[in-house]
Amino acid sequence: MDKSQKEISKLEQEIFQPDFWQEANRAKAISKKYEDLKKEFDQWRILKNEIDDLSELAEVAENDENLAKEINEKFTKAEKKFSKLEFQVLFSGVHDKNNAILSIHAGTGGVDAQDWAEILLRMYLRFCEIHGFEARVIDKSAGSEAGVKSVVVEVIGRHAYGWLRSENGVHRLVRISPFDAEKMRHTSFALVEVLPELAEEKDPSAPAGIGLKDSDLRIEVMRAGGHGGQSVNTTDSAVRITHIPTGIVVKCQNERSQLQNKNNAFKILKAKLLKISEEKESEEIKKIKGDYQKAEWGNQARSYVMQPYKLVKDHRTNYETPDIDRVLNGEIDDFVENYLRYKIAK
Repeated sequence: MDKSQKEISKLEQEIFQPDFWQEANRAKAISKKYEDLKKEFDQWRILKNEIDDLSELAEVAENDENLAKEINEKFTKAEKKFSKLEFQVLFSGVHDKNNAILSIHAGTGGVDAQDWAEILLRMYLRFCEIHGFEARVIDKSAGSEAGVKSVVVEVIGRHAYGWLRSENGVHRLVRISPFDAEKMRHTSFALVEVLPELAEEKDPSAPAGIGLKDSDLRIEVMRAGGHGGQSVNTTDSAVRITHIPTGIVVKCQNERSQLQNKNNAFKILKAKLLKISEEKESEEIKKIKGDYQKAEWGNQARSYVMQPYKLVKDHRTNYETPDIDRVLNGEIDDFVENYLRYKIAK
């Protein structure tokens, strides 16, 4: 709590600066961070005060049965509050407190896979709404007939990456296809990638931080369709950045401003390079330990079965539930908690 109090004070000093709102996006992100941290701190402070009051009451309740009963009831409620707040301790990763960049890519399965990618998008947007996270679609490629080919969402909120990192991997859907006249059962795949958003530098569009060099980058500006897909609204605001050494290509086009699209593209590129760096380090450690396994795209994180029975199962933790409708409506907290406990135990 002392550490949180210091961070709150530091953010307050920054917020009260006269030029704080000159960079609107940065100011908004800092304000959101301050509100989330203050809310969390206040919850712990209130709980601590309740426990202190109960401790004082307990000292004088030795021979008062009614008071002892009241203390026990309040203590039970306080325990439930503590269990709920204790969940935050599971966010122990280096980047868990950061905002997140969530990408969904339709995989094998044609139109069904594109529809499945859109179903997952709705699930995560609903999840963000439930948890008070701000979710902004920063790039989207619509499917040819239905759904989406790919979509990138920026999720803003305290521990957004900690909450969502459990979703990394391939998600498989088994259902009777609404696009099949013969009503056959189809299997569709979508890849979900979750990256931590790195701290923004003074000039977020500058090729700095994470070892970026001007000579390693190819930045292209292209024509992007306006809102609603009207060709008359097309502008030269879309930005594509290629990181030549790794071949990573990032494209952003949803903002009207070329600078905003460029900033968003750099955010995603830096996060992808950080992930590559961490994966290399992790693989080296596994090689030394002797339990190295090559990571492959086909590894499934979770399966969602609608027919012939209903089941959602996480293949890493083995946690499962038959309530697929609740899950697809954004209620994935049990999967998140089981994954975080699995990672800590591992």
